[in-house]
Amino acid sequence: MAQISDEGLTPTGRLRVDILKGTFAPGERLIEVALADRYSVGRGAVRAALVELRAEGLVDMEANRGAVVRRIGLEEAIEIAEARKVLEALLAARAASNKDPAAKETLLEIVEEMRDSVAAADNARYSKLNRLLHGRIWEISQHRVAKDLVANLRDRSAHHQFRLAVMPGRSEESLQQHIAIVDAIVAGNAQDAEDAMRDHLESVIQVLGRWSDMEVRV
Repeated sequence: MAQISDEGLTPTGRLRVDILKGTFAPGERLIEVALADRYSVGRGAVRAALVELRAEGLVDMEANRGAVVRRIGLEEAIEIAEARKVLEALLAARAASNKDPAAKETLLEIVEEMRDSVAAADNARYSKLNRLLHGRIWEISQHRVAKDLVANLRDRSAHHQFRLAVMPGRSEESLQQHIAIVDAIVAGNAQDAEDAMRDHLESVIQVLGRWSDMEVRV
């Protein structure tokens, strides 16, 4: 199974991976000297990485604190999921239209691993497989512009995605939704794939909305 790896990456790429893996938590300060030492690069390279990741929405610059890992509030997380619903529905439809059966076969293999993860109640592994499956669908779609846009959106809300994965009962519900998406893609049914992906991300929006309501009540 593919992992998020920093092998062969630039300092920007390595810092991005560390943020996505949770090595640096939302709100945590990113100190230039410490990062330069961690990645064995000069502070100029670290500054350039922070500028790039700020543009991607992963880093913020706060008064009196400097660079920090950006916190994504629930309202923004919902907006990100709404945008993903549109883009990923397109990508799922394009993936279904792909004529390469070998490429689609990899989706079935990932789904089987997801089944195993749910059966073992291994939510952390399920979260990684979820990320892998969506990424593979994007690749099969061969739509580079939508793929790049949705990858940035996903990275910005990575923390909330992990919270979803560890929510009781969510993995089982998510698994069935992903099975429907993959079945439609493998069958070459673009409309069903589009609808299934849209339904999946609508369910994500609904869960995030319930969290938002709970936080307001608290």
